[in-house]
Amino acid sequence: MPYRRTPKVQERLDALRDSIVAAAVEQLAEHGYAGCSVAAVAERAGVAVGTVYRHFPTKAQLVVRVFRQVVTREVEAVREASAGPGEPAERVAAVFETFAARALKAPRLAYALLAEPVDALIDAERLEFRRAFRDVVAEHVAAGVTSGALPAQDSVLTAAALVGAAAEVLIGPLRGGAVSDVVELRTFVVRSLGGSDVRHA
Repeated sequence: MPYRRTPKVQERLDALRDSIVAAAVEQLAEHGYAGCSVAAVAERAGVAVGTVYRHFPTKAQLVVRVFRQVVTREVEAVREASAGPGEPAERVAAVFETFAARALKAPRLAYALLAEPVDALIDAERLEFRRAFRDVVAEHVAAGVTSGALPAQDSVLTAAALVGAAAEVLIGPLRGGAVSDVVELRTFVVRSLGGSDVRHA
């Protein structure tokens, strides 16, 4: 008869897995992908290296789990920030302003999510990350087009272009460049949507 884990055993394993992921998030936020080795994560989590490998056979699989957890949190933050009252262009601008502000508070982690060289498995996850943000933006653009608040445009294409541009703008500041570049992001977003600088100042 095959062994079946009891609920308590499974609960302990899940808690251990969660603690490893939490340690990996902290390691990634402090040292980036290059510094997020399995050994470093194990030390931070207070477990043996073999324990980490039992839950995550490779470093890439561990970081994919981290990416999914962090991206879910960030997408929910921008969705909430852009859900309030206001015109569609304002809500779209809120998505990027919220993401930029949060990214600049954790620059190493944000850089790892956006641009740091990573394994192919994680790079694929990065594309999903961008698509998730694109979908939030596309919802607001589509609503603006339907209501007549924004000129006719392909909402998905516009959203994808804005997400790509915003990521490019953030790379410099996240690596210690000029934060002033981010200040201009709002103006760029509003103009790209066909809005007025004065109306949305």
